[in-house]
Amino acid sequence: MLVIVNVSVYHARVTTAPASARARGSRRAEILDAAAALFAARGFHGVSIEDIGGAVGVSGPALYRHFSGKEALLAEMLLDVSERLHASAGRCVTEAPDAEHALDALLNGQIEFALSHPALITVHDRELGNVPEPARRRIRRLQRLYVEEWVTVLSEIYPSCPAARLRAATHAVFGLLNSTPHSAGDLAPELMAGLLRGMARAALAAVVVKER
Repeated sequence: MLVIVNVSVYHARVTTAPASARARGSRRAEILDAAAALFAARGFHGVSIEDIGGAVGVSGPALYRHFSGKEALLAEMLLDVSERLHASAGRCVTEAPDAEHALDALLNGQIEFALSHPALITVHDRELGNVPEPARRRIRRLQRLYVEEWVTVLSEIYPSCPAARLRAATHAVFGLLNSTPHSAGDLAPELMAGLLRGMARAALAAVVVKER
């Protein structure tokens, strides 16, 4: 699961939405999931609209009822994950009783995402340049805001550490946590989650080590 969701609110939205709207939303999500797997495996330019349609059991042209084209599909895929991660981080920070609990929540959310969506990580790393502007600018802005949520929390835990160092450490930890397309698989998810959490905590603690 990508993001912590208020179940009661989510349930209310689902049960009160028209059946046709729910079906469209479900089919769009199915298409996005299938496209992410294909893009990760074969690259954006190695996948056609027909390939994506075939993966979800519809004709390629039928996908144009949901997306204007392959670039629009990629843009929505990466915008969606960026928006959800940013929104989740905001909740982690505002709902936690203190910075340590906020950091735990941020780590848990990012680890859960990394273990559940390795294809999205691969697609983002490799295919962001194929997203049209201005969607690419929006994605990058959301990512910067997401990083700053982490930096805000870390600055409370390590108040003497410069923001630039905390920001660099955050990016380094993302690299560690988002290694799951390569590192996950040999361990059960709960064991991998524990390993990633411990390694991330150790890496973040290194920000207070004095430079030589």
